[in-house]
Amino acid sequence: MKTASPKNAKTVVGAIDPDVLAFTVGQDPVLDLRLAEWDCYGTAAHVTMLSRMKVSPKLFTKEECAAVLRELARIRDAARAGTFRITEEDQDCHLAIERNLTERLGDLGKRVHTGRSRNDQSATAIRLFVRDQLHGTVEELLDLAQALVGFGKKNRAIPMVGRTHLQPAMPSSVATWAGAYAEELLCSDVPFLATACDCADRCPLGSAASYGVPLPIDRELTAKLLGFRGPVVNVLAAGNSRGKVEAETCAALAQVMVTLSRLAQDLILFSMPEFGYFSLPKEFCTGSSIMPQKYNPDVCELVRSKAAQVCGLSATANAILVGMPGGYNRDLQDTKKIVMEALDTTRASLRILARLVGGLKAHPDRLRAAFAEPGVFATDRALELVAGGMPWRDAYHQVRDHLEDLRGMDPDEAIAKKRHLGAPGAIGPALAALGALVRTLRADVRAGRALADRALRRLLPGAPR
Repeated sequence: MKTASPKNAKTVVGAIDPDVLAFTVGQDPVLDLRLAEWDCYGTAAHVTMLSRMKVSPKLFTKEECAAVLRELARIRDAARAGTFRITEEDQDCHLAIERNLTERLGDLGKRVHTGRSRNDQSATAIRLFVRDQLHGTVEELLDLAQALVGFGKKNRAIPMVGRTHLQPAMPSSVATWAGAYAEELLCSDVPFLATACDCADRCPLGSAASYGVPLPIDRELTAKLLGFRGPVVNVLAAGNSRGKVEAETCAALAQVMVTLSRLAQDLILFSMPEFGYFSLPKEFCTGSSIMPQKYNPDVCELVRSKAAQVCGLSATANAILVGMPGGYNRDLQDTKKIVMEALDTTRASLRILARLVGGLKAHPDRLRAAFAEPGVFATDRALELVAGGMPWRDAYHQVRDHLEDLRGMDPDEAIAKKRHLGAPGAIGPALAALGALVRTLRADVRAGRALADRALRRLLPGAPR
């Protein structure tokens, strides 16, 4: 059993029992390595603003500000290269960066924290990180949607039994199946991600400990320097938004993962020998330690599991916020790990499924053989009788009592008759529209990312992202 050292650990806020310090610091020295780059940008914007603040004497001269920015660029580059370190004494990236600046610049480094708190400093770095990560998530989602559209176009002429309750239902097509998941990703899940990105795209810097500071700071300037669309205006609202951004992001990611989970489950089912509709690329399947013939759909199974995990992370993020009073509370430290894990899991799932779908193969013979079950044509036949003048309920029972009469009907002919918007017989234009939407959304997200990157590069010139 570990016992505390009798000597308390020294921190910037005083001496603390080492066990208390270890408990409260948690995983920040590891997690914050991912935030160090973003904290450098936030600090650069803050110092630039302080150097322009109309006070006498000036907190930073133009030359002093330039010296701090040069050091921040150096630390930023070290963080990108993986050589930046956070010690136990530092606790987090914010204090590690401040220590680096003080070691290199003396009193200049001690001034950089003027007019801000670690609360708004952390919140700003997290928002910058989340905004960048969400841009990447959307791009990877678009890769999967594009792969699905391509698979649908390649197999557009192949019929596929549509199912409800997993039972044969009505004639459909491979292109309709693939297009459905592409449309869900593009038209349902991308807006969720866009909303999360909008939530993250406002700057909390300058709100300090949620109650402002008695200095003429320019919060609109820092927001502009960091490429945000504006500040979170009310200082307490800025503080209260910590955790909400992470929860909003996790909620959007959970919706994406729900879509991926259903897609993965379909791929598992339809690649089973009993179905044989599709073949997963063998290099995306794993074998058995004892059964030589096995090619297991482990990727798809793990996507199902990871979807459950991200949904759980979303619930946890919200649960941390429930009942919390206004203002900063240390509980919010734990939302950092949650949002990072949710982003990593979702992005990894999108990347692997895009590649898997790119190697997916359809088997027309097995897909057509499934239409041997005559009941799949029942609804179409009943509607034909209605079109001939028979009341719907009479047609329903007429067909139900004579299902064997439908044996041998042509699935291609059945699909060709469904020409209304989005139906299997008119899926070509729908797929083309989805392909165009992928291109439009990709241009939009790249433009948004470029806008943010330009602002950050102007702030801290140096190595490209």
